[in-house]
Amino acid sequence: MASRTSVPAFSPERFAPTAERPLRAKARALEHQTDIQPHRHDWGQLVFSMTGAVRVNTEASTYIVPPSRAVWIPPGKVHAVTAIEQCDLRTLYLGPGLLPGEAWSAGRVLEVSPLLRELVLALPSTPDPVPAEDAEDAERRRGIEGLVLAELRRARTLALGVTLPQDARLRRLCEAMLREPGRHAGLEEWAAEAGASPRTLSRLFREQLGTSFAQWRSQLLLAHALTLAARGRPMSHIAAELGYASASAFTAMVTRTVGMPPSRFFAAA
Repeated sequence: MASRTSVPAFSPERFAPTAERPLRAKARALEHQTDIQPHRHDWGQLVFSMTGAVRVNTEASTYIVPPSRAVWIPPGKVHAVTAIEQCDLRTLYLGPGLLPGEAWSAGRVLEVSPLLRELVLALPSTPDPVPAEDAEDAERRRGIEGLVLAELRRARTLALGVTLPQDARLRRLCEAMLREPGRHAGLEEWAAEAGASPRTLSRLFREQLGTSFAQWRSQLLLAHALTLAARGRPMSHIAAELGYASASAFTAMVTRTVGMPPSRFFAAA
């Protein structure tokens, strides 16, 4: 098993949004299997990676996203970030009122357009105290900020991410599946490892998560498959890594879950 590194949050208070700079950008390089410790702040956050896949955890959900996707984290929500592979992490901090409305009160996965990606790269990413700007630089920055907000409002929400249970037994099982989704295919094998009966675990999935084991696992596999597709892995390799006997069986699962074949679903990755 690969060793893990845990690091603190990178001084988020030094990037706090202000009236003058309501949208702040931050860049951070993370090595493979590096965890940013759980933390929270009073402003909203968009987190994604220019290169490499990341996992974002909250108390209730986990999101696994490649570079073409981002995770929105509402203000005050405790969250942690894991580099699934070496990544160039980018974070946007958004002050109150920039994205009002009920839609922004919950975490979700958003599609990152090529324009949004370039706009984020163009934003200054220096912490406080920030260098002085002349009038031309300030006007340019404000124009970029306005375009970033416009792209975020247009960004498509994607059904990626899985909810996590409160029950300790089921939580341990779900965390094990997140770490190695292809280790077992069926509930019986996972139940034997967890020391619980398949019937008990099936009931807990329904009670705690409102879904079946198969549905929850399919959503998890989609997220992992997306990161593998982003690296250019062929479908047969993705299917094998996720525990499927054949590429056709994996294709059937993706088509059944999202209503389209993997070739279309993974195209943006």
